[in-house]
Parts: sequence; C-alpha cells; structure tokens
Amino acid sequence: MSACETASPLSQSDGLPRSPEGEPVFPEPWAAEAFAMTVHLHAKGVFTWNEWAAALSREVHRPRRAADGSDYFECWVAALCALLVDKGVADDVTIAALQESWQRAAEATPHGHPIELANDPLRAGEPSS
Repeated sequence: MSACETASPLSQSDGLPRSPEGEPVFPEPWAAEAFAMTVHLHAKGVFTWNEWAAALSREVHRPRRAADGSDYFECWVAALCALLVDKGVADDVTIAALQESWQRAAEATPHGHPIELANDPLRAGEPSS
C-alpha cells in the first residue's frame, strides 16, 4: 500500500460527510473550490507545500477549533487567506470585502443557480473582473 492509499486518522473522523460508499467527500461546493484554488495557487508558485502545511496546521490547532474536524474547511479557508496576506497577494481589507460580496451574492442568488460575484447587488454596474 502506498502512502497515498494509507487512510489518514482525520479521514476517520465522525464529523466528516461521506459518499454512499463511505468515503470522505467535500461538505459543500465552496470547500471543493477552496481546495482547487489552493492547488492552483501552489502550481503557480505562490507558496510551497511546506508553507501551506504550516499555515493549515496553525489554523487547525487554534483554540476553539472543532475537535471532530467538522470545521476543517473553515480552517482551510482561513489558512489560505492568511497565506495570501503573508505573501502580499492580497490584504485583509480586500479579502474581507470579497467575503462580504460573496455573501451578498449568495443571498441574492436563486436556489439552484450558481453563485457569482455579479449577483452581488452592490456590484451592479461594475465591470466584470
């Protein structure tokens, strides 16, 4: 069995969503997108895997994190945001503004439709980026 086939103890956590076959899956589409974004930014050379692992570890081990791992992807997003700030890719103000815009877009998007920043009512009339 290769190292990739060895089950992580985290993958056995009771709080993780599972497929019908019992395999861990992403709890929500945004978690899969955060994962993909992280892989993409690493591939572009924004950070190394060691830097990523250190950032994620810091978030997972912060006080008041869920012992069962149910907030793992919240930790993931927090680690990604912190790393982007540390690397000078974005600042806290920009990240917070985008998070608020995504929230407004989600609230304004009809159920079953994709959430897009263009759906943010406060972005109406802004050019697409």
